[in-house]
Amino acid sequence: MKDSLKPGIKYEHKFVIPASKTVPALYPESAEFVAMPEVFATGYLVGLLEWACIMAIKPYLDWPQEQSVGTHINVSHEAATPPGLEVTTQVELVAVEGRRLTFTVEAHDGKDLISKGTHERFVIIKEKFDAKLANKKI
Repeated sequence: MKDSLKPGIKYEHKFVIPASKTVPALYPESAEFVAMPEVFATGYLVGLLEWACIMAIKPYLDWPQEQSVGTHINVSHEAATPPGLEVTTQVELVAVEGRRLTFTVEAHDGKDLISKGTHERFVIIKEKFDAKLANKKI
């Protein structure tokens, strides 16, 4: 991690929602999910917020040897977003405690605030992380 990784880093990310990021596409193996409305799925919303946080801190890490993994998410999903709308995420790094990073996150679809909350990530050394993961697979 670079010394410049400090609270106050902000990032905005935009993404047009395709049909492949809707509730029916989240678990196509589930008849219950397939029957649900075609709106931006909460699972994909979480991923979009994580993506924005990753992009916010990437210049401050020794990428790709250093990366970050999500460890906690606490967000609302306040409004439905149909495919075709552009979602704008805004994230801010608000705390750095060793390798633990805390962000405030927010998303808007051009019509409504669709999400707000917090997200925590942990900076990892990819090689060490992969070695631990390999041991778990045995």
